[in-house]
Amino acid sequence: MPETTPAPDSWEYSLYIPTDLRAVTVSRHTLRLILALHGLTHLTETAELLASELVSNAVLHTKGPACLRIRHRDGVLQIGAWDADPEPPEPPGDFMELEGAESGRGFALVRACADLWGWQPLSRLGHRGKLVWCELPAA
Repeated sequence: MPETTPAPDSWEYSLYIPTDLRAVTVSRHTLRLILALHGLTHLTETAELLASELVSNAVLHTKGPACLRIRHRDGVLQIGAWDADPEPPEPPGDFMELEGAESGRGFALVRACADLWGWQPLSRLGHRGKLVWCELPAA
């Protein structure tokens, strides 16, 4: 029998969330559980921070449904938040420039903590919207 290469350890979870600030806490707890189940607890602290920022923006700045997406593929953990607003996110400022600011630090934190981040138009649940995502190496 020919030897086959095992499929990469890839998976994806989606958590649909209401427009409610409590969704941020639920998203963090769900992410923590998923990472523990897949042996990626070393990413928990940074991943929770990133997910909190992305989900907070989706809940605070848009109306309608939202979704947390957690994906692992080819040794990379991707965290994304979908919302029903098709407008692109505000570009992140420099974190040091935002010191003392009461808002606007979310994407600067994402940019500072993630290896890569971006956004793309994406329709879900019959709504035009966008997915804002970031990546962390899982190794």
